[in-house]
This record gives sequence, structure tokens and C-alpha cells, in this order.
Amino acid sequence: MADVNRGNRPLSPFMLGKYYRPQLNSVTSILTRITGNAMIVAALMIAWWLIAAATSETAFNRADWFVTSFIGDVIMFFSVLGLWYHSLAGLRHLIWDQGLCLEMETADKLGWVVIGGSVVLTLLTVIIV
Repeated sequence: MADVNRGNRPLSPFMLGKYYRPQLNSVTSILTRITGNAMIVAALMIAWWLIAAATSETAFNRADWFVTSFIGDVIMFFSVLGLWYHSLAGLRHLIWDQGLCLEMETADKLGWVVIGGSVVLTLLTVIIV
């Protein structure tokens, strides 16, 4: 093995604060992946509710109690937020795939649009629905 001078080099770029400062685009990219996976929880919860409705009244009452409880409402609220965020981030990527808005300043503005737009659209969804 080569004798490499390991000296004072950082061990990982993920040593936040000291060596690496997260950028908006990297954070929004990570959030896109997280929201995509987190929406699986809501999908499973809705599937459970529908299967319980088709099974029996007792099963439906149990599932309905959970889905309409405070915890169920919180899960559904954040799932709607995740759905809007994931959708807007997908649109942003479609824009980038066309070779548009790739300049750093414009890309940062689009990142803030995705974050702000998902919050606004979530609140509108909760108020209207």
C-alpha cells in the first residue's frame, strides 16, 4: 500500500460545520429522496384503510380510528407536504433536463420556490379539502 500522507486532511466531506457547508441544492436533493420514501407510509396507511373497509366493519372501525386520529392527521398532513414538495422538485428537474435555469443563482431561486410553493400548496390543500 502506498505511503500516503494523511496529515491534516479531512476524513469525510460530511463533517458538517467544520469542513463542509451544505448548499441549498444538495439539501433539496436529499429532501426529494426523503419525501419520495416517506410517502410510502401514507400509501400503506390508505391501503390499510381501504382493505379494512372491504373486510369487515370491525376492521374498518379500527383502521378508521387510527387514520382519523391526531397521529393519522399529522402523518397525512406531512404526506401532503411531501407530495407537493416531491412534485415541485420533479418539475424543477424537468426544467433542468431541458438545460434551463442551471446557473447557480437561478437554481437557488428555484430551490426556494420548491420549498415555499410546497408549503403554500399544502396549506391551500388543507384549507380547501
